[in-house]
Amino acid sequence: MNIRKLFKFCSGHIVRNCSSERCRKSMHGHNYMVEVFFTADKLDNGHMIMDFGLSKGTIKDFIDGFDHCWQMWSNESEEFKTFIKENSDRWIEMPVSPSAEQYSLLFLYVIDSIIKSTEFNNGEGEVKVQSVRVHETDTGYAEAFWDDLHMVHYTLDDIVLSKQVQEEFKDPEMFNKLKNAIKTNSKCFINSKIEKQV
Repeated sequence: MNIRKLFKFCSGHIVRNCSSERCRKSMHGHNYMVEVFFTADKLDNGHMIMDFGLSKGTIKDFIDGFDHCWQMWSNESEEFKTFIKENSDRWIEMPVSPSAEQYSLLFLYVIDSIIKSTEFNNGEGEVKVQSVRVHETDTGYAEAFWDDLHMVHYTLDDIVLSKQVQEEFKDPEMFNKLKNAIKTNSKCFINSKIEKQV
């Protein structure tokens, strides 16, 4: 059994080295839809895999960080990266080219890290992010599955978020807390304990 949560963001990028000349040579943007699928080995006390409300915190914040934001591959020239950073408050430097495939893998990796760093307190089972589907257009999407995490050859430290992106999180220290929790195998996000009603 799985559940799905939909998120949206609008952003710009260049996808270097791809076949399409427009995509690899010109700045352009998309209205993205991100579907996140969760699964678990049992249902919680509310008979859910995970309360949808729990995805409205850290997970929503991270994905929303990409909204109205320029995403660029860290392999871009220093001149280009400096230009973006000097002319936009909101930018994300990614360790991979910002293709739909890499967005889906990056979101999968970060959301998996968030889940691993979350203390669930309502009888949840082993909650996992099953897959992340990123719609770049109305007719095309990429989907990364949990089994695809072996294709991630970077760490959270390789994802660089601008100061403005981080300051607009509900907790501006959220991403730093997540990075530390993964390094120390600890829980930095604690869900409220729920009083049973029946």
